[in-house]
Amino acid sequence: MKIFKLACRKVALVKRIEGCRTKLYRMAYAWSHDAMLADDLVQEAQILALQKIEQLKDDSAFDGWIYTILNNAWLGHLRKSKPSEDIDKLVIADGASPEKEMQLQQIDQMVRIAMAGLPNAQRQIVSLIDLEGLSYSEVAAILQIPIGTVMSRLNRARSALMVSIKKSRRQPENILYTAQRKNMQSKLRVVK
Repeated sequence: MKIFKLACRKVALVKRIEGCRTKLYRMAYAWSHDAMLADDLVQEAQILALQKIEQLKDDSAFDGWIYTILNNAWLGHLRKSKPSEDIDKLVIADGASPEKEMQLQQIDQMVRIAMAGLPNAQRQIVSLIDLEGLSYSEVAAILQIPIGTVMSRLNRARSALMVSIKKSRRQPENILYTAQRKNMQSKLRVVK
């Protein structure tokens, strides 16, 4: 009977690991801002979770366990790659739509750019707490840092996001046009 219960638990955990792909992808994308990398991180995290399924002793700790695995995959990627990302190379899709939809896209774009400007440690904490709704203690366990560090990073991240969003709202809508116009004016001055 005990073997049957263990087999049923393992099958249920495998289904749960497969079912959390969307949540993991959303978190990996929030951290990396790269769709292909996020997909790779999720695949790696799911494979590791399936390989280490026996390590999960308490089913109620599943979310923290799976996010910890994803965090470890992300940190492994960061160790292998260069330590910083170039914000100018981030591509944010933009499309024509009704006015309301366009406003939502602009807000989304401002937030994404502001998030991309945060250091990795702050970006992770904001996405885990504000996007996924995890508690400070869960985030501290996932990232293996003290709760006080979680709170201070979250405070600094939220402050930086607010400053960045306010700054971007004050900038002209068409920054490229403004930059081209200034460049053209400086060329005209040189010709005179």
